Amino acid sequence: MALSAGANIESTDVVLDFASLEDRLPDLRDRYREANPFPHIVLDDFLLPEAARRATEEFPPVDPAQWIHYVHANERKYANRDPETWGPTLRSVAEGLSSPRFVRFLSALTGIDELVVDESMEGGGLHQSVAGGFLKIHADFTVHPQRRQWRRRVNLLIYFNDEWPEQYGGELEFWSADMRRRERAVAPLGNRVVIFNTDPDSLHGHPEPLQCPQGCARRSMALYYFTVEDKPFVRSTDYRARPGEGPRAVLMYFDTQALRMYDWLKRRLGISDETASKLLERVDRFRRKP
Repeated sequence: MALSAGANIESTDVVLDFASLEDRLPDLRDRYREANPFPHIVLDDFLLPEAARRATEEFPPVDPAQWIHYVHANERKYANRDPETWGPTLRSVAEGLSSPRFVRFLSALTGIDELVVDESMEGGGLHQSVAGGFLKIHADFTVHPQRRQWRRRVNLLIYFNDEWPEQYGGELEFWSADMRRRERAVAPLGNRVVIFNTDPDSLHGHPEPLQCPQGCARRSMALYYFTVEDKPFVRSTDYRARPGEGPRAVLMYFDTQALRMYDWLKRRLGISDETASKLLERVDRFRRKP
């Protein structure tokens, strides 16, 4: 569904300090382009404090009727891409990060011209992983399933966790293109944003099961930005095994092949993630039965 402005925080100007971001652009642009193993930046205190506080308070728990279940061998997380079910501040945050002014900033930061926003939030929106949740290292799908000329270019992830002790795990890991080294690990601290290029070798994830207590969750908002191209290279999400994963790498491989088949069907038949979510939920319940 399309985004709409929030009722309590009506102006995106009170969500983000646009002027500060624009003033810092030359330095931020250099940091972004020089980062390893692929262009990215991590910024703390990204939203204005009141907006961050209220958005965190509004972040909803998982409701099976409203959240998509991504539950298979390579990931265990939940997503909600329907802003009508969000609180007003969360909607205003998404509006601010989709506004023409912010998209212009993002283009200047990344050096990628003419970025466009995906209002359908395909694969994005609010994300949540509970105890035991994980997301194996992967490079993202390259083309929007419903808009075949839209090439995915930039990811933006912002975290909404009140507290996140180190022992919980869940760091966002960036890996080298040859999958030999973890180059960086970013803790999912509240009001921290991570922005990075989604190139075919932008390998990332939080692969170890979360160690947070029951009732706690790793919470974030994910927004993706695209460019329009005549014939972009099409590839589904590409999961990769880490060194030492052993027999599990075989399971990851077959799961990735199944995902590629699903992606093919999704592009041609219009199958939705919501439909697949219901099937995955049933399979997971059956698997967990004693």
